[in-house]
Order: sequence, then structure tokens, then C-alpha cells
Amino acid sequence: MKRTNLIVIAVLVAVLVVLPTFSSLINLYIDWLFFTETGYASVFSKTMTTQIASGLFFGLLFLGFALANLMIAKRITFPNQDYYKISGTPLTINLNSLRTIQKAVTLFVLFIVTIMMGKWGASLWSEILLFGNAVTVGFNDPVFGKDIGFYLFQYPLLESLKQFIDFSLILAIVLVGITFFLGGGIQINQRQIIIDPRVNRHIGILIGLLIMNMGLGFYLESLRMLYSEHGVIFGASYTDVHAKLTSYRALMLLAPVAGVGMIVAIYKKSKKWAAIPLGVLFAVYFLGVVLYPAALQKFKVAPNELLLEAPFIENNIRLTRMGYDLDRIQEIPFDVAYNLTGKDIDKNDATIKNIRLWDHSPLLRTYSQLQQIRTYYRFMDVDNDRYTVDGKYLQVMLSPRELSYADLPSKTWINERLIFTHGNGLTLGPVSRISKEGLPEFFIKDIPPASNTDLKVKRPEIYYGELSNDYVIVKTRIPEFSYPTPDGNIYTSYAGEGGTETGSLVRRLLFSMKFQTEKILFSSDITKDSKILFYRNIRERVQKIAPFLLFDQDPYMVITDDGRLVWMVDAYTASSRMPYSKPSLRNKPGVRNINYVRNAVKASIDAYNGKVMFYVSDPSDSIIQVYMRIFPDMFKSLDAMPADLKRHIRYPQWLLQLQASIYSAYHMTDPKVFYNKENLWEMPVFDDKTMQPYYTIMKLPNEKKEEYILLLPYTPAKRDNLAAWLAARCDAPDYGKLVVYTFPRDRLIFGPKQVDARINQDAYISQQLTLWNQRGSKVIRGSLLVIPVERSLLYVQPLYLAASDAVGLPELRRVIVAYENEVVMEENLELALQRLFGARKAVSAATGATSQAQTAAGKSSVRELAAEAMKSYQRATELQRQGNWAGYGEEIKKLEELLKKMAK
Repeated sequence: MKRTNLIVIAVLVAVLVVLPTFSSLINLYIDWLFFTETGYASVFSKTMTTQIASGLFFGLLFLGFALANLMIAKRITFPNQDYYKISGTPLTINLNSLRTIQKAVTLFVLFIVTIMMGKWGASLWSEILLFGNAVTVGFNDPVFGKDIGFYLFQYPLLESLKQFIDFSLILAIVLVGITFFLGGGIQINQRQIIIDPRVNRHIGILIGLLIMNMGLGFYLESLRMLYSEHGVIFGASYTDVHAKLTSYRALMLLAPVAGVGMIVAIYKKSKKWAAIPLGVLFAVYFLGVVLYPAALQKFKVAPNELLLEAPFIENNIRLTRMGYDLDRIQEIPFDVAYNLTGKDIDKNDATIKNIRLWDHSPLLRTYSQLQQIRTYYRFMDVDNDRYTVDGKYLQVMLSPRELSYADLPSKTWINERLIFTHGNGLTLGPVSRISKEGLPEFFIKDIPPASNTDLKVKRPEIYYGELSNDYVIVKTRIPEFSYPTPDGNIYTSYAGEGGTETGSLVRRLLFSMKFQTEKILFSSDITKDSKILFYRNIRERVQKIAPFLLFDQDPYMVITDDGRLVWMVDAYTASSRMPYSKPSLRNKPGVRNINYVRNAVKASIDAYNGKVMFYVSDPSDSIIQVYMRIFPDMFKSLDAMPADLKRHIRYPQWLLQLQASIYSAYHMTDPKVFYNKENLWEMPVFDDKTMQPYYTIMKLPNEKKEEYILLLPYTPAKRDNLAAWLAARCDAPDYGKLVVYTFPRDRLIFGPKQVDARINQDAYISQQLTLWNQRGSKVIRGSLLVIPVERSLLYVQPLYLAASDAVGLPELRRVIVAYENEVVMEENLELALQRLFGARKAVSAATGATSQAQTAAGKSSVRELAAEAMKSYQRATELQRQGNWAGYGEEIKKLEELLKKMAK
């Protein structure tokens, strides 16, 4: 029987432990090859050493504690109880049969739990390294006076230790309880449970230790008040500090006393030694943590909430602003003046020419149909960036042309792993230019990439991207597909530094086991010089190297000065342990309750070589300072980033939206104003969607030149007019500076929803939209952008026309521009601005000039008005021919106004 048990246990151990361990060792070896290839072997060594040490420490500590208790329990002998009859039933348990398998089952359970505890301990590697390399932030929390660094770096490990102690004690109680029961130390009959005094002592000591550990729990619970929510504020409130805190401090002392009392009571065989301390403990908890705080809140705080909670609201405001780095937002009044002229438009020509008319979604559809070239290529996303093109600073839209393995016509292993190995080039064009057909213009297009500017792509192959599969093998006997031509396919061979040599048969065997295919081992196309490229998905690649960072979901591609393609990914340090800082609801996927975040790192990944670099963009961040101490060879200064990459760093959209959502309430720094929500903002809702931040090139107020910024407007809460606009500067030397421009609260400044309503109410525009939405076509209304120009605001919305079927090609057919109380729709932005500001320009040019200049300006004005009148007449004639009488009437009115101006 014993031999059979041992065989069963051995099989179970092999299935549950040995095989997964062998698989883990293979993965570990492959990962070591990957970290060596990327140049981060020291990161792998530090991480793995800490994981092994931590896993062994917690696993062996638990095992030693559990075995010690079991050995003590086994040494105590009792009169055996052979059978146990379940009261009220005819069922009887044969305890002798259970005793025969007890040892094997107990050892098996201990083994499995020890492995689990080891894995759990290994998962604490980041907390352990943060604890051991903690730095001080230089700011203390207002309740306990502890440096914020304690909460960011040390508090998490203390919570984990508390959980480990509780789990170990509870499991030890269960195991020794079962051992004593089967050994006869605990006997159960129909009337009573008989427990041997020696059993009482053993289990009582463990329970006493568990009660003593509650003292650490109460200490941590008192700190956890800094993360509690009380409706109006987040963090410790008046009730927490003046009621609960005192009780928790008393409980910290009473819990160890109650634990010792439990142990003393067992040895002295006197229940009062346990009952009195435990009674006091529970009484203090019930009265001091439950009853008294509730009464204090209801009868004192609630009637005087603003007065009593004001200091705690101030704590919440100050530390929330610190957690999201909002203190560096500069607030500037922006008094809108509707005196924009044609001269102002000319002066801000760079801003006007960089107004984005192509939305991401329609442009992605257009790129896919015009530039996908083959079905197995795909544009994953459209990114926004800026380049100096032929000497002009322009905003552009670009999209990498990646290989889509899901769309390969023949999905064989050779095709997917040896032949089709990479994407090819990208498509890039200006944000505002359109062709006569309403399609986007291209600076770079086709395969191989062809450019009509000084912006060139010389290394177009994309081996590492957003759509890349898990691995490919290069430098084999089979040529790699490069790109198609009318005369046939062009092939190539990888010449980069990326990848790991397949090497010997043993290494090929390990790769076969890793990727679960025997073809890597037996393929005759793989040579000793072949390389395997794996972890090719760029997000997975950087996450593998730096799992302690959060990476943005929107990588973007940059063309370097020498024509290479490099991915840029924003990385964040984040925590949920910032005291008094309100957690955000706009968290990254898979991450919750963030209340501290910094864009501390910019990562770059070479699309050809796969080389990964990490640059510290916010050296003042305390968390990245700790990781720089942990991994001294991993991070480089932002000054070390190549200039051609540094020109393209940008403020992340996700981060600005996160900060904007918090700042909408936390721009109010006065506790009374904050409590009453007197000036609460929110992000505009347009077309039933929350408005997203958008990039643009513009000249900020009081600045001398245009720059690349990320912009987001605000509206007052539950109102549609504008309250402010937030700008994040992206160009050096002002990168990362945040400015919020606030509108006067006593004036109506139209918001996106109000402008949209005015567009819908325009008879001509409404009729045209209705007409275009018929006859098998569909109107796609683009994003409504708010563009500050000088001290005024322009509202710009593109209109796309596409066939109503799924494959319709969106064409940009009209541009709507709103300014003050005027709304116009024209074929392009220039015509719309000419309608709005043509006459204004002439009047402005004449102001303050000599009589001769006034005469010349007057002649120029008449000529311009005559040209505008002629265009209005032509539009009226066209509308009459179409039978559009409402539009015809509108144009006749405009023609009348122009003729009156000419007659003056």
C-alpha cells in the first residue's frame, strides 16, 4: 500500500511540477538569449537573482515553519480512535485507513503549497528591489509625517509580509488540526468534542501568534486611511483622524497583548487571560472604529462638513496635484477678441496650413485602399508627427505598411517563418492637403518607398512592428520576399544585427520546444549562420525587458536622418500608493487605481535591428530614480538620444487626457470652491463621444513662432460653452510644459457642441448634407477642431463623402469653418477662410495708412469684393441649376451684401 502511494505521489509530482519546471527552464534559457541579444543581460541577471532568492526565502520559510509544527504534532501520541461515526447518519469514517495515507498526502500538499509560496515570493521581486533601493521624495504626508517615498517603495512589501504571515499561520493551524484529529488528539462523539490539553497548547500558540499579527494589520489599516474615499474628498477625513486613528493606535498595542493573553491562558488553564484582552480588543474595535466614527460623522461632521473637512480637502488637492504632476500647469487668462483679419490669417500661415483636415479613421481607410498594394500588407494605425520637409515645418500623418500574417494567401510554415518576414516602408503625407479628387497628397508612397521631398526612407524593411508574429528565421537557404513589382517579386536577405543564432542542434531543439514545432529542428533550409528573430511585437518586446514600466498603447514610427525607421514608445512609472491622491478612472488597460503617474521614459525600437533603448525623460521622478539605482546600466539620459529622434518626441495623448480629467476638478485650489464645485470643468462631448486631445502646429499666445502642441478644450460642467483650453508643448526646449488658457466666465465662448448645432441649423449646409446622404453615398463628418489663432478661435470640421458600402473610399469634399457668428462651407480650407476674412483683410490693410495707401487699399478692396461677388454669383447659378432654391436664396443674399460693400 505504501509503495503504491509513493508511486502515485511521484507521478503527480512529475505531472504537476517536473514537466512545468522543465518547460520553465527552456523559457528561461530562451529569455536569457533574448536579453543577451538586446544588451540587457544585467537586467535579466538582477531580476532573476532576486526572483530566485525571494522565491527560495518565502518557500523555504513556509516549509520550515509548517514542517516544524507537523513534527511537533507527530511527536505527541494519543490513544487511537479507530472509527468516527457522523452524528445523525449511519455513516462511519475509518480513521485507520486515513492514517495510512496521511503522511503521503500531507507531504504532497506541503510540496505543492511550498512551490506556490515560492512562486508568490518570486513575484515580489519588484517590491523587494524597490524596498531595498528606496529614495526620499522630500515631502511628508500630513497625517503621519512619513516621507511619500515610504508609501511608494516600502508600504507595499509590508502588506505582502502581513499576508504571508497570516497565510502561514492559518495553514499551519489547519494542518496540525488534521494531524491531531487523525492521531486521536481531537475526538468527536455525539455529545461533545474532546481536545487533549497538549493540542490546546499547540493550536492556542498558533492562534495567539495570529492575533498578535493583527497588530501589524491595524497599523497598516491606519495607513490605509490615506487611500479611503469619503465622497467629497479622497484620503483621511476629519472622522478618520480624530476618531479612527486613535482607535487603531490603541488596537496596535492591544492585539499583541491579546495574543500573549491567549498563550498565557492556555498554559495557566484560565480563560480570563484570553477573554479579557480579546474582549477589550473587540470592544475597542467596535466602539472606536465602527460606532463612534459613525456617530461623529453624523452629528458633528455632516452639519459642519465644509468647516471641519477644509484642511483635509486641502490635503487632497495638494497631493492629487502632486500625484499627477499638475502643479507645473501654468494658468493664463485668454480673453477672446473677435477681431481676426485677413492680415492675421496671413501672419499665422503656418498654423493655417497645419490644421488637420484628415481624421485618423477615414485616412486609414483611404491609405488601405490606395497604398496597401497587396492583400498581405496592412496599415495598423495612422500616427501624427511633424517634420521639416523641404525647409518647411509641417504636421504630417503617417502609417507603417506592415505584413499581416493573417492575410497571407498560403499559410505554410515556410511562408510564415522563412519567406514573408517583414513589412515594407510607410505612407506619409501632409495633414491638410487634398488632391482634385478629394484624396490625400503623399510625400512618401508605394513600394519601395518613393518620395517627392527631401524626406527619404533608405531602410524600409519592418522586421519589428505592431503586427509582427512571434518569430521568423532569416539568413536561410530560402530568399526572403521583399516586395512585388510588375516584372516579378524582389527578394532579399537580412543583413541586420538583430536576432539570435540558431546554432547547434541542441539550441535548435530548444527553440523547437519553445515554439512547439519540430520544423525548426528538422528543416534543411536552416544553416549554422541562420538567425531567429523573436519577441518581434514591439510592445511585447519592451514589456519583456522592462515589465515594471507601463507602456503606451500607441507607438509611432520616426524616419531618421539617414533613412532608417525607428519606433517610439512612451513609458510611464505609476503607482496606486500616493497618499491623498484621487485614483483616476481613465487608467491604462489592465491597470487600475493609478493615483501617481509620470511619463518618465521614452523607448525606441529599431524596426530593422530590433535594438531597444530607454531614455529618461523625467529625471525628477522618484520612481525612475529608484529603478536607475536598481538597473544602473539600463537607462540613458534624454540628452544621449540621437538628435533625429529627439526632434520627434511628443507629449502622450493618453497622459494629457488622464491629467486633463483630474485637472477638470483639481484646478480649483481653494477648499471652499472645490467643495461647492463652483468652477468644475469637463472635457467636451462631441457626437456622443468625449473629445480626444489632438496635435497641431500653432503659435501660442505671446510666443514668436509656431510649435507642435497637444491641445484639448474644456467646457464648464453640464454646459456646452468653452471654459478653457489645455496645451502640452512638444518641441524643445519647452517640451513637457503645460499651459491652460482660461476664458472669461462672464462671456459666452462657443463650445464644439454649440458650433455643431449651428452647423446643423444652417439651411444651406443642412440641405447639402441631406442631398449627399442619398443616392448611395454617405457623408462622414470629421472631428470638430478648435484652433486658437491670435486672440480668436476658429472651428474647423472636414466633411468626407464615401460610397455607402463597406469598401467606399472616403474623399474630402468640403471644409466647414466657423468664426464668431458665421459658418461657411467650401471645397477647401483656403476658400472658406477667404469667404470669412477676405473683406476683413482689405479693411485692416487700410487702417492707419496715408491717403495714397488708403486709395490703393480701396482699389484692392473693390477688386477683392468683385472677385468674391463673382464667385458667389457662380455658386448661386450652380445651386439654381441643381434645384437647390434654399441654397440659391442664401447665395443671393450674400451677393447683395457684397454689392452693398462695393457701393460704399
